[in-house]
Amino acid sequence: MRSAVLYVLVLTAVTAVWGWTFVVVKDSIASYPVATFLALRFGLAVLVLLLLSRRLPSRRALLRGSVIGLAVAAGYAFQTYGLKGTAPGTAGLITGLFVVFTPVIDHFFGAKIAPRTAVAVAVALIGTGLLAGGDPSVNVGLSDLLMLLGAVAFAVQVVLLSHRGPGIRSMDLAFLQMAVCFVVFTAAGAPSIAPPTGVVWFGVVITGVFASALAFPLQAWAQTKMSATRAALIMAMEPAWALLFAVLLAGQHLNLVQGLGAVLLLGAVVGHEALPQLAAARRSSA
Repeated sequence: MRSAVLYVLVLTAVTAVWGWTFVVVKDSIASYPVATFLALRFGLAVLVLLLLSRRLPSRRALLRGSVIGLAVAAGYAFQTYGLKGTAPGTAGLITGLFVVFTPVIDHFFGAKIAPRTAVAVAVALIGTGLLAGGDPSVNVGLSDLLMLLGAVAFAVQVVLLSHRGPGIRSMDLAFLQMAVCFVVFTAAGAPSIAPPTGVVWFGVVITGVFASALAFPLQAWAQTKMSATRAALIMAMEPAWALLFAVLLAGQHLNLVQGLGAVLLLGAVVGHEALPQLAAARRSSA
């Protein structure tokens, strides 16, 4: 039971870091090429992971991790380009829809959707809708569509990690995901190499070290201990974190409708995770 709580806490911390980076990345790419920024981010992540791991991934991990890395690269490409035309809080809300796509994609891998999970997903979807719908600045356009495609890609990553990740070192999985992203974005950003400013370097360090090199191994480690749908529900807190940091750091305002959406979203996550733990505690004490 303590281990299960630890996995939840780890993923919650990861989502908080990712929620913060919506504001950081928005500032970094305001006047800097997206692909070049992402190449620097993931290049730094690869270097940090090499220092932490001190060994290259196994052959067994190579294929699985590389495939997952393609999903990550697609997700960050769609998300970061979409962020150029979307407020950071709104971007986080749309990205949070990956929690809805995950059970659908996981169903094709043979997973069944439990009734309580279906209810939690439905409540999370309603909460996300209220969060986005309560923002008067939301106008559905190309940027929103890119964010939506990014959410689909991240859902694929969550499912692949749960099904292809067990048995492989979390550090290897993280390294390969970062390496694939570095190769993809270096190829895409090479023609537009520009000297980074202080703001850009700050964004590169925060996203490269904390949101990538440290967060991805923790995500891989925790997620291989649980189902894809359960992991997605925990990580559904990311849009709430993104909105919180957007309010505190970027001046976005949280109105009553958005507040209700945040409560529903967090309630879905906490309820889904707490009920089984309470049931197990009652059975053990009976």
